[in-house]
Formats: sequence, structure tokens, C-alpha cells
Amino acid sequence: MIQLSERYFKNADIDETKNGEPAIEMRNFNVFYGQFHAVKDVSLRFKKNKITAIIGPSGCGKSTVLRALNRMNELFPGARSEGEVLFHDQNIYDPQVDPVLVRRRIGMVFQKPNPFPKSIYENVAWGARINAYKGNMDELVERSLAQAALWDEVKDKLFDNALTLSGGQQQRLCIARAIAVEPEIILMDEPASALDPIATFKIEDLMKELSENYTIIIVTHNMQQAARTSDYTAFFMMDENRTGHLVEYGMTRQIYTTPRDRRTEDYISGRFG
Repeated sequence: MIQLSERYFKNADIDETKNGEPAIEMRNFNVFYGQFHAVKDVSLRFKKNKITAIIGPSGCGKSTVLRALNRMNELFPGARSEGEVLFHDQNIYDPQVDPVLVRRRIGMVFQKPNPFPKSIYENVAWGARINAYKGNMDELVERSLAQAALWDEVKDKLFDNALTLSGGQQQRLCIARAIAVEPEIILMDEPASALDPIATFKIEDLMKELSENYTIIIVTHNMQQAARTSDYTAFFMMDENRTGHLVEYGMTRQIYTTPRDRRTEDYISGRFG
């Protein structure tokens, strides 16, 4: 098993996995792509204002689970879902729920930075504009960039093309863009995998700061990153039919030091995956 010193673990709280109201909850959730059963019977409660890391080998359904939390899987032809995802006691998969409104409250940051080919300012303002934001746009842009730890670096070039920024700056801009529409939850799919180590650490520090105001759920292949940044960890793997399923969920410290399932220990220690 990976031996990580105390400094790696973000928190050493008592186990709260069964206490309190979750920010969002999956109940017996399944995802199919055509005839392929991609994810099976997932039940998970994601804690408010905490960082949860979803880990596991490639192909085990991590990103599918993440996308299920704001109905992005249904953008794929042939995708369908069964089960419930409860957000404010409402099943977001209820036919009467507008997925656009879901994605406004549950934002997404992707693996590769994807700023629009517009100015830095317009990248942040874009979502607010299409949602008919009535407040002071300049203040919103500044606040969002400041929360994304980018304001001091770009305040003198707000109207430059966002594509002129470095990769790490572009990813923080994408986080600012997500924050600007005032979500409650931010989903991050390998947000630092395309970045250099310095930019990666900036994103990790930013996640910790943002968790004071947002619930963050991150997919990562980086075991040390999950240990450094997350409060809770969910470990997934696939069965003989390549269907992803949840193996173990708990506080990150517990998952890394005293996992209850041997498969978790084998994965974290590098015996497979």
C-alpha cells in the first residue's frame, strides 16, 4: 500500500460519511450506452462543501458517474439512465426537470482547458449573459476571476484573447467561468492531467479554497492528488463485463490507510490498474 505521511491528507475529521444531508445523492443509479451497461447500481452521498475524489482504473465508469451528476451523459447518442440523482430532494432525472437548469447549478470543468475564442472578460461573462444576469457584470467578472485565483494575473489584460493564456491559466479561467453562474456543485474531470506540476499544484490549492463555498467532485488517476486534495474518496472498478461499479467509499484517510476491501488496497498499492 502507498505509504503517505500525515501531510498528504487534507483532513483528519471523524467519519461523517453517514451523517448530515448530502449536497447530491445517487440512488441505485445505472447508465447504459446502447446495449452496454456502463455503470451499475451506484449509490453515493456527496457531502456539502467537501471534496470527493472518484478513483479507479481506466474504463471503470468514473467519468460516466461524474457526468451523470448533471445529466451530461444524455448528450451522447444512445445513452440512457436508470435510478435517481437527488439534488435538493428533487430527482434531476424527472422528466419535468430542465437539464439546462441542472447544469447551471452543477457546473463542469473538463480535462482539457476549453476557453472560448473570446476575450478573458467575455469568457467569464458569457454564462451570466445567457442567463440574463441583472447585476453588475464588471463586479461579477472580477469576483469570479478572484475566486479562481486568476484576477491578479489578468486584470490588466481582460480584453485579450483567452487563448493567449497558459494552459494552467486557461483551466483557472474555465473554473472562473463555471463559478460565474453561481453553481452549488463543481464537477472536475481530470482538471490537471494536461498541466505541468506547478500549474497542477495551483489547481489543487484552488480546489481546497473553493470547497469553502462549493461542493467539489473530482475524477483523477493521480493517487497522490486524491490524497492531497480530497476529504472523501470513492473507488470504482469494473466486472468481467466491463461494467463499472462502486467498490468502496469513505474518508480519504481511511481509504488510503485502512481500506475495507482488498481490491481497494491492491489498486492504491499499484498491484493493478
